[in-house]
Amino acid sequence: MKTNLILREPDLYFDSIHTELNNFLRDTFVHPRFANPLEIKKKSIWRPAVEVKQNDNEYKIKVQLPGVSKDDIDVELDNDFMTITAEIEEESEKKDEKAKNEKYHTCEFRYGRYQRTISFDNPIKAAEAEAEYKNGILSIVIPKQPIEQSRSKKLEIK
Repeated sequence: MKTNLILREPDLYFDSIHTELNNFLRDTFVHPRFANPLEIKKKSIWRPAVEVKQNDNEYKIKVQLPGVSKDDIDVELDNDFMTITAEIEEESEKKDEKAKNEKYHTCEFRYGRYQRTISFDNPIKAAEAEAEYKNGILSIVIPKQPIEQSRSKKLEIK
């Protein structure tokens, strides 16, 4: 009998389960009289999807931030981690008399704050990092700091 191996990423499954559980709990227990689900969504902190690759010299990171303006993205680099923060506001429209009673039927857009922290297993050269934002994808290239290979040394005891 032949079997296929499937490579699974547990983080992807847990993010999806977490989101679905939050949606279920919100839709089941939060009654519209007490809270507007859209307001709850706006106050949530979302985790954008990321892709991190590395080679011997650098890290290459891609972050999905659809609908976010380049000016609303903040990237903070430290010696061994990076934090990406972004904000997307709901579009405000001037409503005429007919549209004043307009309510959302369905809203699956994610408004509010996005934040993701990525840690690196090697120190990075923050001053030499480069970022580009195009078509909703933030691409970042961060060079690695060279790590000195220590050789064993026998100490003389005095």
